[in-house]
Amino acid sequence: MIGVAVNPTEQDVVAEFFELFKTPWEFHRNDGRYDVLICTREEVPQNTAKLVLLYGVKTVTPDTVAGFVVKMRHGGATLVYKGRHMPIYGDLATFPGSLFAPVTEAGSGESATFSQKSDNRIVFRIGYDLFKEARHVFDVGQPAANAGSATLDLHVALMRDLVVGAGIPVVEIPPVPEGHNFITCLTHDIDHPVLRNHCFDHTMVGLLFRATVGTTVNVCRRRKSLKALCVNWTAALKLPFIYLGMARDFWREFDRYIEIEDGLASTYFVIPTSNYAGRPFGGNGIARRATRYDVTDIRPQLQRVISSGCEVGVHGIDSWVDSTKGCEERERVAKTLSTAVAGVRMHWLFFDENSPVVSERAGFSYDSTVGYNETVGYRAGTLQAYKPLAADNLLELPLHIMDTALFFPDYLNLSEEDAKQKVWNLIRDAAELGGALTINWHDRSIAPERLWDGFYRKLLRELKQRGAWFATAAQAVSWFRKRRSAEVEITRVEEDRLRIKASARSDDKLPRLRVRVHKPQAGKSAKGTPAGSASAFVDIAFEGSVDTEIKL
Repeated sequence: MIGVAVNPTEQDVVAEFFELFKTPWEFHRNDGRYDVLICTREEVPQNTAKLVLLYGVKTVTPDTVAGFVVKMRHGGATLVYKGRHMPIYGDLATFPGSLFAPVTEAGSGESATFSQKSDNRIVFRIGYDLFKEARHVFDVGQPAANAGSATLDLHVALMRDLVVGAGIPVVEIPPVPEGHNFITCLTHDIDHPVLRNHCFDHTMVGLLFRATVGTTVNVCRRRKSLKALCVNWTAALKLPFIYLGMARDFWREFDRYIEIEDGLASTYFVIPTSNYAGRPFGGNGIARRATRYDVTDIRPQLQRVISSGCEVGVHGIDSWVDSTKGCEERERVAKTLSTAVAGVRMHWLFFDENSPVVSERAGFSYDSTVGYNETVGYRAGTLQAYKPLAADNLLELPLHIMDTALFFPDYLNLSEEDAKQKVWNLIRDAAELGGALTINWHDRSIAPERLWDGFYRKLLRELKQRGAWFATAAQAVSWFRKRRSAEVEITRVEEDRLRIKASARSDDKLPRLRVRVHKPQAGKSAKGTPAGSASAFVDIAFEGSVDTEIKL
């Protein structure tokens, strides 16, 4: 059991952090008995814990006793943990000369931790305020410069490694569905499903330019093939015939994703109302945000999508800022398609600090907006669905990879090979850390002039090979709710044997949960040992409940 001693104002963020790290814990009680005490207070409460994790930047008694001179860095820093960058958004304390260095400051190489052992207790001092860091990431998110860091998941991994490295077993419910290595949510924002709606506007002009001049330039730069050049020039020459109704509208076949994905579950976010740009964002109205279609225009395609086992959600216009409008948007899509609508993603990824509450009041059970337009990675700092701190029940399923961010000239503008390296790194993270990797491939991205279907097929093959569970956004969120319902009780039967009882909401339509037991390896010393070098784990799958014993 972990006891957590924090100030009362931190309790909400502590509770959500331990939904990411699903292990037995409670707020510190004076009469509680704990294996591990986590403390962010200046004064450590009286306790009998074998291990104390003392987070914070201010000089405290263990610093003085250990004889370390605390070196302060204000206004942010970057740590290196297991070769990964882990940004710190508040102040950081380092301990020059410490030999215990699972995390170091990137510039100086100085350790942000030290280890102190006396009698039967180990104290690990960590030089930042964990829960202030977590609150910042939950509430503000990460800038694009730190998009490559799953910061919250790394904080969880470091805590786990410190505990196991001190010789204490860790029991958790990992964010990994039974039978798979991680979750993948394939999603599609439907923005331009009918080319004929765009006649002599910026969308049509942009298509014509990129299909001809843009593709020709990319062929010369060896970023597009001659085949793509032929396809795009042919599409450009067909435009007059498409507008006259004499040729097939190649944008109207976004449900070709059903064939490409070949039985894999995915989620389509659709615009409820046409020719409406929505409320201004940042004080500026953007007329181009209005779309030339609404959900009724593509009802047949969406009904095929639903029949194939996929999900339809709302591509919200005002759902981020007006709960009444959001309710109207949700009901319009639901009524048009005669289906329940659970989730929303805002058009152009509009959101602010109040959006989770607004969307929740509009009747949505999940949102999938928190991501980047300009890059790929972890705006929310995690691969897991989480509850925004201001919300009561709504879960946020973060967006990690978007096609336009990878390939648009105004954004990353990557070649396919460079995009593969960046995206495959995120898949590697998901396989190592667990959670749900959420991908957005737009409706027109498999058609001329983009022709990004080849890369998408390669991406699907890699995800399959890595052992992903392909879930709709609603299914993934339901699985995380199932995990959030889990409770774990641990009893030490003998010195080397644990009895573990776990229970959770049962839903046999979703993959089972796992109890994961991290076993410290014999003969390893916590002091001076890199975090994570002294653990092995076993998994026990369960549905509903499990009662078992594990030998350490």
